[in-house]
Amino acid sequence: THAVGWPAARGGAGRVVAALAAHLTSLGGEILTGREVTSLAELPPARAVLLDVTPWQLLRIAGPHLSPRYRRKLAAFRYGPGVFKLDLALDGPIPWRADACRRAGTVHVGGTLQEIAATERDVREGRAAERPFVLVAQPTLFDPTRAPAGKHVAWAYCHVPNGWTGDETEAIEDRIEAFAPGFRERILARSTRGPREIEAHNANCVGGDIAGGLMDLRQSFARPLSCAVIAYRLLISKNDGSCRS
Repeated sequence: THAVGWPAARGGAGRVVAALAAHLTSLGGEILTGREVTSLAELPPARAVLLDVTPWQLLRIAGPHLSPRYRRKLAAFRYGPGVFKLDLALDGPIPWRADACRRAGTVHVGGTLQEIAATERDVREGRAAERPFVLVAQPTLFDPTRAPAGKHVAWAYCHVPNGWTGDETEAIEDRIEAFAPGFRERILARSTRGPREIEAHNANCVGGDIAGGLMDLRQSFARPLSCAVIAYRLLISKNDGSCRS
């Protein structure tokens, strides 16, 4: 369980976004939404360009301004497992057997270390786990503004192969039910998203990968350059039409 260190914004994560947007506009900034940028040529002249995207999107948007060597690095970038996510409306809090879980904002449901390792191995080998390792968040234990009086919300996800098109709803609910008998009886409504829906909602989640890329040992230390360096080099690119890597 998570006892501390995973804060949740009162009223939902959208409150954080709204606060940041309000601060930016108070400084004279302008926010445009609902428009996809497919090339640097679509952007107005600027001292700096920051692209909050993954390597494949950067390659598509800024490819002509990057060196051939760096383009090859971006094209070779590997993405990690996707996720299958449930959003749940509940008639009451999740009835965990363990007292500590009833007081935690986030619970990791996995069983033994060997069980967790087996489920992640299944995903790595391209198949969904029958008994997945599930992460569960239950924010209304601490923020009752997110649900009507006496009701609760929760969300849960598990890893699945990148781009997977199946349905892990039953498997996720089975895992929670095993540690919280009576959980299913409290579900009032559910919304599900697989890797395709997650990527459609946020193009950075390629194949449902919410971590921004495969975090194995090789890619963790030999991945393409950091966003800060990319942004600096795009600044050079916009100024003189070249970018060395």
